[in-house]
Amino acid sequence: MLGILANRTYRHLFAAQVIALIGTGLATVALGLLAFELAGGEAGAVLGTALAIKMIAYVGVAPVAAAFAERLPRRAILVSLDLVRAAVAVALPFVTEVWQVYVLIFLLQSASAGFTPTFQATIPDVLPDEKDYTRALSLSRLAYDLESLLSPMLAAALLTVMSFYALFAGTVIGFLASAALVVSVLLPSPRPSTPRPIYERTTRGSRIYLATPRLRGLLAVNMAVSAAGAMAIVNTVVIVQGEFGLSQRATALALAAFGGGSMVAALALPRLLEAISDRAAMLAGVILMILGLVAGATVSGYQLLLLLWFVLGLGYSAAQTPSGRLLRRSSQPEDRPALFAAQFALSHACWLVTYPLAGWLGASVGPNATFLILAVIAAAALVAAALLWPASDPEVVEHRHPGLSDDDPHWAEGARHGEGRHAHAFVVDNLHPQWPREP
Repeated sequence: MLGILANRTYRHLFAAQVIALIGTGLATVALGLLAFELAGGEAGAVLGTALAIKMIAYVGVAPVAAAFAERLPRRAILVSLDLVRAAVAVALPFVTEVWQVYVLIFLLQSASAGFTPTFQATIPDVLPDEKDYTRALSLSRLAYDLESLLSPMLAAALLTVMSFYALFAGTVIGFLASAALVVSVLLPSPRPSTPRPIYERTTRGSRIYLATPRLRGLLAVNMAVSAAGAMAIVNTVVIVQGEFGLSQRATALALAAFGGGSMVAALALPRLLEAISDRAAMLAGVILMILGLVAGATVSGYQLLLLLWFVLGLGYSAAQTPSGRLLRRSSQPEDRPALFAAQFALSHACWLVTYPLAGWLGASVGPNATFLILAVIAAAALVAAALLWPASDPEVVEHRHPGLSDDDPHWAEGARHGEGRHAHAFVVDNLHPQWPREP
């Protein structure tokens, strides 16, 4: 996997991603502590609202950014968005009102929503070989898991010697370093493609996504992931500092336990996925999260919370990590950036529901009831995923082309199965606008 880092351009882009992720992770911890300072016992509701605003930015901006990513200079886009994020991070320590947090979070996350699809659209051009690109996807997932583990641990270490306000400085440094690394390389120009109207380019990824059964199942899995993740991210500070009366460092360590579970699962999954299907691994992860949420209603001490957060992290990563494999399997190379942007937007739409729900429920009915309500949501998502995503999910699908002429070169792809039918690796595209129901 690490062999692709020999490519200088990708190495610098990957380093930029990792550094920016660490900065974002520090900001996440600091934002929770800032919310607690501004709102006290209502911190969960404030943080839930702030994270809901983040999701609104992601859902609204990401598809539009993906549509323009293939038309505008990518290096200029990435650098500009990093500088915007750094400028917003500079302002965060100076806020004195909750509404100011909301405004700055929207600006920060709008820039992030533009950065991520543009970054993802660049990697296939930097690494045109399919195997190299696959390794890059796996390495990127590992970077997210490492960030969720290392950022809270780094924050916990820093909080022993400085105020949490200093964590925002780490965020600024991360974004500036990311911009410098992007500037240091030349990025490929967007590959020419058939011009499409802006509406079609903006919605193409979502239309492919929702027309593919396994991806409709993935959307349900995303809802379960967001239910468990929102409970951990939004209410950790409330449980640790509000209910247990512990320190800011204890909050950071609890978040690190969640990240540690995620990391362990991410390291085990490559070998596990050689023995079982993506579907089996992801649904097992959802089941583990449901059991963890149910158990959370009975947790009465900090040590048990650390264990519970570790278990939730295991399920979280098991359910989420294989998603890149599904997206790659379900798209043509030219449609992949749009499909990744659709996953980015649709998955964050799930977080848009669960973030404020976790915060508002935690503030109104308490953490124990919130655990159980989110467990019910995750269980409903599990049922939906099992129904929407068939257990038999072959890559090669037999299908018809009623309007295709007999001499069309597309018939040469795959094996013919009688008059007007053939079979090949099936993805939704211009020739295959709908998933076949039967041969």
